[in-house]
Amino acid sequence: MGDPGVKLPPGFQFRPTEEELVLHFLFRKASLLPCHPDLIPDLDLWKALSSGSLLYFFHKLTENLVTKSGYWKELHADEPVFARAGKKVGIKKHLLFYIGEAPVGSETSWIMQEYRLCDYGECSKLVLCRVHERKEDFAECFCYRDDEDDGIELSSPDEGFLSTLEDDPDELSFA
Repeated sequence: MGDPGVKLPPGFQFRPTEEELVLHFLFRKASLLPCHPDLIPDLDLWKALSSGSLLYFFHKLTENLVTKSGYWKELHADEPVFARAGKKVGIKKHLLFYIGEAPVGSETSWIMQEYRLCDYGECSKLVLCRVHERKEDFAECFCYRDDEDDGIELSSPDEGFLSTLEDDPDELSFA
């Protein structure tokens, strides 16, 4: 994840709640406050997904992210993220990666949840992303993959998506 020197004890997993993602990670990072341990890195999305596992990273908020190989398409309207006390603390967006050019690309199994803060000025331009590959049919349920190699071969759309990891970041266009 972040600092490779940070190791969790056996049996512990990094599975933060949406509230924890927004308040304890995104808010602190966007406010330039220390965020220790460094579990969520700043990351170039297009070079990060070669392992196919669940990933968390920070990224600058952009509209319509497009590469040579495909694009991310919003799946639903934005959803509020609430703290346990009921206060709205963030906004979540679901995106799906498509191979090819919009609007006729081929759907892949790559899902991204993008979390952003509510109305914090410049801080709202930083997002925390969670990206993973779905296992089953997409029925309003996001299933997370274990880090284990289960021997499943990639489909053509998945191979195309993973080829975006080799795209030159300077050739990405933000429409």
